[in-house]
Amino acid sequence: MTLDTAEKQKLIASHQVHATDTGSVEVQVAMLSERISKLSDHLQGNIHDYASRQGLLKMIGKRKRLLSYIKDKNSKNYQDLIKKIGIRG
Repeated sequence: MTLDTAEKQKLIASHQVHATDTGSVEVQVAMLSERISKLSDHLQGNIHDYASRQGLLKMIGKRKRLLSYIKDKNSKNYQDLIKKIGIRG
């Protein structure tokens, strides 16, 4: 359910704003989306894993808050990010 270093580097490279960017909101949303996807797959087969389900809900809430922040700051960046990641928003 965690991301290994190669996956993180790939996500950072595809969503970074500038060359040394590793923690912008866009990168954080991309990483959270990938973790949410992996955890959702895990929970499909392990329906009684309530601790992981709680973690999933917390990650979804954090991603929602970050997306709300982007939407308030720059609506165009928000729309681009939603399309790039492939979530409803």
